Amino acid sequence: MAEQAKQREAGDQPLPPVVIKKYANRRLYNTEASSYVTLEDLAGMVRDGRDFVVYDAKSGDDITRGVLTQIIVEEESKGRNLLPIPFLRQLIGLYGDSLQSLVPRYLEFAMGSFSRQQEQMRQSVEQAVGGFNPFGGLEEVSKQNMAMMERAMTLFSPFPRKEGSAGGTGPAPSREAEELEMLKAELQATRQQLVKLRREAASRET
Repeated sequence: MAEQAKQREAGDQPLPPVVIKKYANRRLYNTEASSYVTLEDLAGMVRDGRDFVVYDAKSGDDITRGVLTQIIVEEESKGRNLLPIPFLRQLIGLYGDSLQSLVPRYLEFAMGSFSRQQEQMRQSVEQAVGGFNPFGGLEEVSKQNMAMMERAMTLFSPFPRKEGSAGGTGPAPSREAEELEMLKAELQATRQQLVKLRREAASRET
């Protein structure tokens, strides 16, 4: 990608985020290129690996999150559906929930794991040019991704599924698995704290 090539030429030093200003008329101004841009242009920057931040031109507030959300809505409206309806319902249901603070970190972890596996899929496709069959590798990566997403969807379930058998021996846990276990431990601690608080509140009432 063009921006990534520029970074390599600069000695792998990451380029500073591009500052985008949003004006009252909803127009977006790229201060680096000195030109107005659209949400589609910003989406292209994301795909090229170029980071940016968006500020309200009048107040100076950082509105990057809102603009990125607008880009997702724009992409979804074009029929490029990536977010399943059940996932959206679960995500909405977690707003205001006592577990809300755990959700961003877990989603960041899950998507980071998926992004790392994307490279494996690309390599499998490239091997096909040399006469290899890529479908074996793709199938394995797909299985890993499905397992990861199933864990993502069941992490916040009150009855999570058990993985593996008790006392079984297997390979050492991966970094992703260790992080997942840490998140589960945090979740369990949060639940226990809530139970304790509820019991204390009930005892005070009596």
